[in-house]
Amino acid sequence: MNIRSLLEIYFRKAMDAAGIPESFDAHIKQSKPPQGKKASFGDYQANGAMAAAKAMKTNPRELAQTILNNLELNGVASKTEIAGPGFINIYLDPIWLAEQLVAANGDEYLGVPKKAHSDTVVIDYSGPNLAKEMHVGHLRSTIIGDATANVLERLGDNVIRQNHVGDWGTQFGMLIAALEDSISEGTQADFALKDLEVFYQQSKKLFDEDRDFAQRARDYVVKLQSGDAHVLELWKNFRDVSLTHSEEIYEKLNVNLSEKDIRGESAYNDDLPVLVEELKEQNLAQTNEGAQVVFLQELADKKGNPSPVIIQKKDGGYLYSTTDLACLRHRANTLKADRILYFIDDRQSLHMKQVFTLAKKAGFVSKDISLEHHPFGKMLGKDGTPFKTRTGGTVKLAELLDEAIERAEVVVREKNPELNEEQYKTVARKVGIGAVKYADLSKTRTTDYIFDWELMLSFEGNTGPYLQYAYARICSIFRKANIDINTFESPVIIDSDQEKSLSTKALQFPEVIESVAQDAFPHTLCTYLYDLASSFMTFYEACPILKAGVDEQTKHSRLLLSKHTANTIKEGLALLGIEVMEQM
Repeated sequence: MNIRSLLEIYFRKAMDAAGIPESFDAHIKQSKPPQGKKASFGDYQANGAMAAAKAMKTNPRELAQTILNNLELNGVASKTEIAGPGFINIYLDPIWLAEQLVAANGDEYLGVPKKAHSDTVVIDYSGPNLAKEMHVGHLRSTIIGDATANVLERLGDNVIRQNHVGDWGTQFGMLIAALEDSISEGTQADFALKDLEVFYQQSKKLFDEDRDFAQRARDYVVKLQSGDAHVLELWKNFRDVSLTHSEEIYEKLNVNLSEKDIRGESAYNDDLPVLVEELKEQNLAQTNEGAQVVFLQELADKKGNPSPVIIQKKDGGYLYSTTDLACLRHRANTLKADRILYFIDDRQSLHMKQVFTLAKKAGFVSKDISLEHHPFGKMLGKDGTPFKTRTGGTVKLAELLDEAIERAEVVVREKNPELNEEQYKTVARKVGIGAVKYADLSKTRTTDYIFDWELMLSFEGNTGPYLQYAYARICSIFRKANIDINTFESPVIIDSDQEKSLSTKALQFPEVIESVAQDAFPHTLCTYLYDLASSFMTFYEACPILKAGVDEQTKHSRLLLSKHTANTIKEGLALLGIEVMEQM
């Protein structure tokens, strides 16, 4: 149940009765009193009267009163009032809140409604280059994209994960040439590819320093693109070993990507010459210095110069723009996507604008399909520069995750010396991986952030361990009460301010989920979960549950409120790809 959407329905009826055109919204939002102020501004606020009054040339407070005169919120709100120049404050009825809480608690989706009409959504994320091991630069795309995919699936969309990996081109000619040399020297292919990073570096060094090797590498690219059986077999060998490495990372990260979700650049090879010819036939592509180029006036600079998009080099080779256009055609026409989301860093913003603009201009993609680039900032070290090893090298993602688990185990052993060895290992893995993911996801996607081990592994503040601990703490209350949290049911009575505040916050979960689905900002879910956990701690201190003197009805009511809070934290973290534990 989405409270905001429900209030919008009631307000729309009242605004219609007040003669306000449909183009004006009620602008319902959660109320937040000014920082440091304790004065109540209600639970929700409707701010639409002011904009409507300005357009209708009438007094906003009078229009707000007219809306209230036609507003029927009996049983939903206990009080409404006009404040300031025309704000309408809404105070939710505690009895209604209690009923909604019990209903949401009995719903496996915690009140999050499935969409009436699901969309087919293709999500492009992670995208490692198979010539190298995954490094920290792949982290943000992987976990932000996966969290968004989880949320959209939760709402009932048909989500198609597409890991657009770089598995084609010059670098593979280089690697195949080096692999051939290794095999000719009697080395088995699996051994030659055991350390992908070292193998790549050796191949790149040969390519840069040995002309004969470089020429052989280019020859292999031609053979690869023309479908030479032997070269394709070597390429497949390398690709398989590379993908195995990526899948190990995804499993450790608790990310829902597997081989079936991978569709590399190689899949579009046959469509590239067809696509270029179509652009030429439409007079969109033209020869410029031997290359095929499309000039987009739609993206012209301040001087009016159109934005050039090279789709075929003068030597006949293709570029990322060509592959991305072919990829879009497949997603739009074969997968029948309604939305296509790309999680690629902000340095690719112009490239994505060019591809989107050209795809629609050429008719490769319907104008009704939503093409969305969701960029993200960089992970920085404490010195404010891109995160590197102490020697200045690129940090491998596998090594980063191993270190996170090791550091988490130290913290967990200090916090709880009563766990056994198996429990230490399990908790450390969940805490370590969860801490790394949450530290990233809790930051606004479009900004850079500082990678700090101490902060991310802290059990205080807006961190993964804090939320995991909040869940475990609620589970411990039920263990102490000797009650099964999974089967416990009870009516709810809301008497105190803390009970109402926690109930309202818990029931706002559907609003947050729908917000993430719309704008792909997982940090809003993180902020919500932190606020929910903080609200629970305030409630727990003010409203005793298991203390002597608390009557059974009140105890059970507060236990159900606690259970719903725990389930919401668990579900919210699960959508972020973070595991919880009942004891830590």
